[in-house]
Amino acid sequence: MHPDSRFRVEDRAVLLDFIAAHPFVTFAASVGGRPFVAQSPVVIRDLDGEIALDFHLSRGNRLTPHLTQGFRAIALATGLDAYISPDWYESADQVPTWNYQSVEAEGSVAPLNDEELIALLDDLSAQEEARLLPKKPWTRGKMKPGKFENLLRGIQGGRLFVERLEGTFKLSQNKNDADRLGAAKGLGDDPIAALMRSIP
Repeated sequence: MHPDSRFRVEDRAVLLDFIAAHPFVTFAASVGGRPFVAQSPVVIRDLDGEIALDFHLSRGNRLTPHLTQGFRAIALATGLDAYISPDWYESADQVPTWNYQSVEAEGSVAPLNDEELIALLDDLSAQEEARLLPKKPWTRGKMKPGKFENLLRGIQGGRLFVERLEGTFKLSQNKNDADRLGAAKGLGDDPIAALMRSIP
């Protein structure tokens, strides 16, 4: 996370909403002294007040064998980003930078059992199909008997228990209004420009 506190987002509801809106996350872990990175869509779980991110990996993923004993990991969800040219500022002697949105969830990872994995896949499909409305949602009931079960053998589920949740929404809050709005104007129709304009 960026060290400047002006970019920090700590509102838990905002951070969880961000992950829900950007559920395809990158997992980073170090197991046995070796770094691993994997990507997966997630479903947010509220387990009696404890927040977790459920995900699945291919059996062929190099991180998958380590799910059995568990490990610590960081899940990174990213949103909008844009290069900011110093030519757009009113003030002189500025340097280029990058504005962006990201949320980190850190914690311990454990494997899902078969029942939990099936629930994850059903919930994940429902979560993403809901974004496609008014299209009639796809369900695994449309598959031939036995096909889902065969494909299920090719993946393993995991659950990250969230112990730390932090966000950085870097939108030129460290600049004066004229510079921030000038950069937003320079970005034109880029969606991040609207967020930069909305800062009080």
